Amino acid sequence: MSVTRLFTLLALFLAGFMSIVNAQNKTLRIPYEKYTLPNGLEVILHEDKSDPIVGVAIQFHVGSNREEAGKTGYAHLFEHMLFQESEHVGQDQFFKKIQSAGGTLNGGTWADGTVYYEVVPKNALEMVLWMESDRMGWLLPTVTQEALANQKEVVQNEKRQRVDNRPYGHTDYVIGKLLYPEGHPYNWQVIGSLEDLKKASQQDIHNFYKKWYGPNNATLVVAGDYDKETVKKWIAKYFGEIPRGRDVTDPKPMPVSLSETKRAFHEDNFARSPELNMVFPTVEQFHKDSYALDILSELLAGGKKAPLYKVIVEEKKLAPSVSAYERSQELAGMFRIRVRAFPDKNLTDVEKAIYEAFDRFEKEGFTEKDLARVKAGLETNFYNSIASILGKSFQLAQYNEYAGSPDFITKDIQNTLNVTSDDVWRVFKTYIKNKPCVLTSFVPKGHPELAAQNSERFPVVEEKITEEASTEKQETAANIEIPEIPSSFDRTVEPPKGPAPALNLPKVWHHTLKNGLRIYGIEQDELPLVTFSLTLKGGLLLDDPEKVGVANLITDMMMEGTKNKTPQELEEAIEELGASINMVTSREAITINANTLSHKVKDTWKLFDEILLEPRWDAKEFERVKARTLEGINRQEANPSVIANNVFNRLLYGPDHILGYTVSGTRESVEKITLDDLKAYYKKNFSPSVAYLTVVGNISREEAIALFDELEEQWPAHKVDFPSYTTPEAPDKAQLYFVDVPNAKQSQLRVGNLSLAYTDPDFYPAYVMNYKLGGSFNSVLNMILREEKGYTYGAFSFFSGSYYPGPFAVSTGVRSNATFESMQIIKDELNRYREGISAEEMAFTKNALIQSNARRFETLRALLGMLGNIAKYELPFDYVRQQEQIVRDMTVAKHKELARKYIIPSKMIYLVVGDAQTQAAHLKDLGLGAPVMLDKQGHIMPADQSEKTE
Repeated sequence: MSVTRLFTLLALFLAGFMSIVNAQNKTLRIPYEKYTLPNGLEVILHEDKSDPIVGVAIQFHVGSNREEAGKTGYAHLFEHMLFQESEHVGQDQFFKKIQSAGGTLNGGTWADGTVYYEVVPKNALEMVLWMESDRMGWLLPTVTQEALANQKEVVQNEKRQRVDNRPYGHTDYVIGKLLYPEGHPYNWQVIGSLEDLKKASQQDIHNFYKKWYGPNNATLVVAGDYDKETVKKWIAKYFGEIPRGRDVTDPKPMPVSLSETKRAFHEDNFARSPELNMVFPTVEQFHKDSYALDILSELLAGGKKAPLYKVIVEEKKLAPSVSAYERSQELAGMFRIRVRAFPDKNLTDVEKAIYEAFDRFEKEGFTEKDLARVKAGLETNFYNSIASILGKSFQLAQYNEYAGSPDFITKDIQNTLNVTSDDVWRVFKTYIKNKPCVLTSFVPKGHPELAAQNSERFPVVEEKITEEASTEKQETAANIEIPEIPSSFDRTVEPPKGPAPALNLPKVWHHTLKNGLRIYGIEQDELPLVTFSLTLKGGLLLDDPEKVGVANLITDMMMEGTKNKTPQELEEAIEELGASINMVTSREAITINANTLSHKVKDTWKLFDEILLEPRWDAKEFERVKARTLEGINRQEANPSVIANNVFNRLLYGPDHILGYTVSGTRESVEKITLDDLKAYYKKNFSPSVAYLTVVGNISREEAIALFDELEEQWPAHKVDFPSYTTPEAPDKAQLYFVDVPNAKQSQLRVGNLSLAYTDPDFYPAYVMNYKLGGSFNSVLNMILREEKGYTYGAFSFFSGSYYPGPFAVSTGVRSNATFESMQIIKDELNRYREGISAEEMAFTKNALIQSNARRFETLRALLGMLGNIAKYELPFDYVRQQEQIVRDMTVAKHKELARKYIIPSKMIYLVVGDAQTQAAHLKDLGLGAPVMLDKQGHIMPADQSEKTE
């Protein structure tokens, strides 16, 4: 029977569309077609011709909630395994083929599910379907003991990076153990237990895959620019032959309850401040009460009017911020309040303050206007969630898999909008008021007295890294039978790709106001959204070296009210529009960003304009913002990755260059800053003469110019003077440095030197040259350190320049006992890369960079980024086309010339941030001399202290 005949006779069809009625009573339709293959695979097709790209997502209804005690982490492990190889797609070819086609891919696992996705130029769609079907149906022959052992190492490094080696990393583990009883699927973490993973046999892993990864437990979504009838034939061809998996049923809700409050504390090796979490058991996703609990969390903690903020942050000054949220999942839910206090605060006081805030909430209540304000952002958030092909794919897949139909999105949103004040009060009294909870206190090591009263020490198991090789590598797969799955065609043959889509640059418009303010825009009317930004050159560059951090404090302070609005009034005005406005300081700029629905753009601009031109400079808020900044600096000094970035930056630029400092400043510099310093910076450096405005979305050139035109008279220009800094000279020889973080489970490695400015003619060619070294997943460094050795979760290299020269850098975090080996590999590979790459590697680089342009400007954020480059560096509107030509013109010889010119390992900085007691001495064998010991600010330590750490 032909594929077409099979498809016609056996597939079950359901056609429909998602429709959303926005605030203007206009209906947005997202048409789709849904059908089911005979093997149970549910397929959803959505056509979108706006860009020549296609998104593919496969949602498996399997997460850690399908595991069992003692066999945890399998779902997350398979997320990694499925990227390795399958029977007809070779080792490491998934990333290589997708990236070579100009696409991107990844996956994700959570408690309730696993998703794999690709976004590619439309000519590569058939190749993606071939590959996805192969790993769905023909994966197990490649799940060997060797491959399994390798990915176990990668997962363990991911855990070290995301959990073990960061402040408060074990919090979710402790909460899960206390909130959910033994045997409940949420009792363990998604990443699983390292002990469970180590003892997992090849047979265990095969059995898990056979049970849960069949086509009848998955949804396939294809969204984008394609011919529907052709795609249906491809799906039938590639997926139709995969046998139906074991029949599995969707899990039923398993809500939990507590008979009494459970209190626990943990001394955290990396925490600098105590943190309290208060967690109440609630309800599963899509339960009626989950929507009211979402809104309750915002009313309790979301903003300056919220009682938790008022009591904890503003009045008692116990913490710089407070958060609350409802997390409803497939089986159960939790309502969580988190307070990361100031260093000297006792969490008993924080607990009391939370209950005081509950009492105030019940006494003072909230208004219908407050309720409407919380709901107002939902429409904007929804449109932002479907602004990309990938976003639409995720929405379609997840609502289909967990709610039974993509159409549920309309009901889901409506359920939130239907929440009444009575609903909010009901869930408050049902789940929160006077109810038992889980209370966790994470305190800095050596300070158990800061834990909430009556808390018991929780037995967090800390990994001990050993040098022994894993015994699991000795096992074989000889006794595992894998049935052969026949195919009607040769699956080893990769489908041909059609012609690559031509580069289609969006139309850019430009206008300059009489005060010199430059405006750049792109009209994009697919969604009723507008995003705009105003950027002022300066930022850290214009800080006084004696008071670094002024520019950073300015952006925080300017969001704390205006001349005519208190901080609370400004916040509420923004939220009532369903908009977002924020400010950020970077090393070379200050930027104000806004995102809003197009029919509210005028009102959003009025607030934006008010923030820019009429700052409040509230003395009370200044003290609070300053305290919050100091606490942020304190916390950063406990994070090994942040320490590595900051120290490496200081080593690159030295103590005399402003770019050698962090944007937030140091404790010493911030302590000296006054409100008058901020006012002086604003008066001196905020001018349209150094600014540009970029706008994208559902707004025309004429409308945008009319909107921003009032700045012409409101904001007169003046000259802004920029200090001159001398670029540090390159070191004569390589130098090794070490920052000690006792008991670190990972070492953070940084290698590099100061290199090129973005404006240098060689910058983009050097970017192209680096791509194969460390610019992609399939890069040399990542494939060796992660895929071959299993030392790291990821390793990358990059050039990062701007107006000023920036670094060439290699960055990775490796398991502690692989520090020396990893640094040696980096050093060796940098030297080897100077000898050139092959013609095949050159072709891969060209394909990846050129063909990826098809998906480069899909979202409003991406378009805004393109406009930012044009405005900042005064680039031609078609600079992307010029960059594409640079890639086309690159040769193997030119590549080698660039590598030898800009990658010079003998003159680089080599930095390790890790456990000096176990790692520092080994590094002498690198041939770079003994490591120079630095403190966490990058200062050379006195000899007597340095000797103690070696």
